[in-house]
Amino acid sequence: MSTAAHASAGAAESTPFPSAKLGIWWFLASEIMVFGGLIVSYLLFRMAGPGWSAELHHNSTLLGTVNTLILLTSSFTMVEVHRAHGRGEEAKFRLHLALTILLGLVFLAIKGAEYTAHIREGLVPAKSMFWAFYFGMTGLHGLHVLGGIVANACLYAVAARPGGVARYGHRAEMNGLYWHFVDVVWIFLFPLLYLG
Repeated sequence: MSTAAHASAGAAESTPFPSAKLGIWWFLASEIMVFGGLIVSYLLFRMAGPGWSAELHHNSTLLGTVNTLILLTSSFTMVEVHRAHGRGEEAKFRLHLALTILLGLVFLAIKGAEYTAHIREGLVPAKSMFWAFYFGMTGLHGLHVLGGIVANACLYAVAARPGGVARYGHRAEMNGLYWHFVDVVWIFLFPLLYLG
């Protein structure tokens, strides 16, 4: 082995942070910039323009609260996925992963019902800056929830195979980091868009 190849192999072995975990953290940092920029823009427009609080009353605080509780519960089930992997509990791993996926789907179904009601009332992005931000931020967040559901469904598919949890269960940590990020984003969006 050449000296350069040996040095490169040694550097890879001595990295204190696994590359997959480092990659997800870099990805999440970029996502924080995206959502952070949207939230700051929303706040600046809201402070500059009157009438934003009047738009808020069209949003169902009840549905927003239910969706918040759904995502918080899904964070708990995702933590349980990670714990089950650590304990080698394959059935619990798959159960909690399925619950996380189901809760994500319920969240999206409620959001879809809200969108349908708003559109029927003529509350669309072209109506005002509030609705442009509402649909933009919640739509982008919804796409991230969908991405998390797909990632978790892929993990479930490989974990359902014999020995799959032992072989692929470590991916639950990366999926969990992403899922918790999506939940935290909602915790910021909920009071801004539902509580005023």
